[in-house]
Amino acid sequence: MATSHKPRKKKKDEDLSQNGREMCKAQLKTSKPSPPFPLASFLWPAKKSTSQWIILPLILMAVGLFRWTTGFWGYSGFDRPPMHGDFEAQRHWMEITAHLPISQWYFYDLQYWGLDYPPLTAYHSWLLGKIGSVIDPKWFALDMSRGFEDQLLKVYMRATVFVSEYLVYIPAAIILNRKFGRMRGLSVWESSVALVAILMQPATILVDHGHFQYNTVMLGFVLACISSMLAGRALWGCVFFVAAMCYKQMALYYAPAIFAYLVGICMVPKFSANRFIAIALVTTLSFAICFAPLFLGSLYDQYHDITAYTAKETPLPPLLVALPVKLDGRSWYYPPLLQLTQSIHRILPFARGLFEDKVANMWCAIHTVHKLHSYPLGQMQRISTVVTLVSILPSTMTISLFPHRELLPWAMASTAWGFYLCSFQVHEKSVLLPLLPMTILLGSDGGLGVEMRAWIGWANMLGVWTLFPLLKRDELRMPYAVLTLLWSWLLGLPPTSLSIYFGRQSQKGGLTILTKMMHLGFYAAMIAWHIGEAFMPPPEDKPDLWVVLNVLIGFAGFGVCLVWCSWQLILRSGMLEDYFGVRLRIEAGNQKKKQ
Repeated sequence: MATSHKPRKKKKDEDLSQNGREMCKAQLKTSKPSPPFPLASFLWPAKKSTSQWIILPLILMAVGLFRWTTGFWGYSGFDRPPMHGDFEAQRHWMEITAHLPISQWYFYDLQYWGLDYPPLTAYHSWLLGKIGSVIDPKWFALDMSRGFEDQLLKVYMRATVFVSEYLVYIPAAIILNRKFGRMRGLSVWESSVALVAILMQPATILVDHGHFQYNTVMLGFVLACISSMLAGRALWGCVFFVAAMCYKQMALYYAPAIFAYLVGICMVPKFSANRFIAIALVTTLSFAICFAPLFLGSLYDQYHDITAYTAKETPLPPLLVALPVKLDGRSWYYPPLLQLTQSIHRILPFARGLFEDKVANMWCAIHTVHKLHSYPLGQMQRISTVVTLVSILPSTMTISLFPHRELLPWAMASTAWGFYLCSFQVHEKSVLLPLLPMTILLGSDGGLGVEMRAWIGWANMLGVWTLFPLLKRDELRMPYAVLTLLWSWLLGLPPTSLSIYFGRQSQKGGLTILTKMMHLGFYAAMIAWHIGEAFMPPPEDKPDLWVVLNVLIGFAGFGVCLVWCSWQLILRSGMLEDYFGVRLRIEAGNQKKKQ
């Protein structure tokens, strides 16, 4: 019996993009291509496969295995009463959201890990707390479960991070990586190599699955925002970015770049009032939807005489007190307004210090030689705001004047580095934000080439290295060593390989001698620091010597990352070509007039 079915033809090597052919160019004198780094070698047998559904399940199982095994080790605050750490903070939020009326979430016992994240985190905690209470009520018993460290609870909490990441971050990364591939004509194999490199990024795994947090939920919304922007769906991009900010306020690091890009697409090539109004309405509506359960819940509690606030426990929110009008506490609008002002007060850390612990940014680096705590807090807030705005000005101006979709990750990386280095109240874990848009560029055209791989790999290695003092406190030295060295080996980076700087592939890689010397100098400093920290105890009068050196080296390297990302954004925007082209035309016209 005749059939119309025709077997699918396998993809030939010639169908690879220019980037793929450069990746697979001959390493020997023969014409046979060979993989330039170990990760490409692992996926080499799949190079001719046309179906991503053959490769994708294997990738997800492999990266999931490393995530889950990282959770076997320690976590933040284990066996360190009375406050413990981030693990206890996340567990406590599940406890209070699962048992208290919604109007009391942002007011309850603020001295013991009071809720200070946006509403989507609170809703997420409520869901996980309700599910966990069904499994074992002791895990989240109100006030009685503080500091609870049962092993089954640890398994449950680790599983919630794992499932949350695979529901939000992983799908968003796959979709964005596929979008990059289609935009630049990359093959399935090339995109698969990049996807593994992105999902095996060590800093994200160690912070969320080791130290314990849910950063990947917020980062997943950010990736969904970028993917929507690249697809030309700006309104959906607004929805996802609002979701990111309403899950974790650190997403504000990207806000200037997103705002500047949206302004640019409304103004260039001509002003579009309809697009501007649509963006404004969708953004406002998205915020309203995220806060609606909090507001409606407060109205419900008021109707049932449930009090959210008592003066003996918590003072009124400063924003509410600062209002120029006198409010009636019995009015219908008072509970939502109280919730709004209190949540903003808790979410935005204006009342906290300039930086958190030892973090590799400008203020902590300056503090090592000149103590900044002697200055008024308000003055330092204003200074840090001005310095931050100056640091992000080049990238925001560029993306607003040249709002090309492919430039958005560069602008987001640049502004995130500016915020990390110069803004107020920075945590060491915030380094995940500038690393994310840099790392996803591995999936773009040329992302796995020598130059891009060297720069992005160096930034990631430096970023995870600055997290080592935090990870050491959590007994995560072994996962740190395994994941960091594994990632560097897979991508052919120091300290496991020098081929990217000195091998055959480096000859046409685009790296200058100065870049090679700088990168290798930082790698040498990181290795020397680890040796010194492991075998040379600090002097008694300088107990934080090694941590301070970590801060200073990290700050210098991150400053270079800021400059490089900003320069790449300006260079790729075509701004310099346009400027010099206009300048040459003007000079040629003036010469003709003189003649």
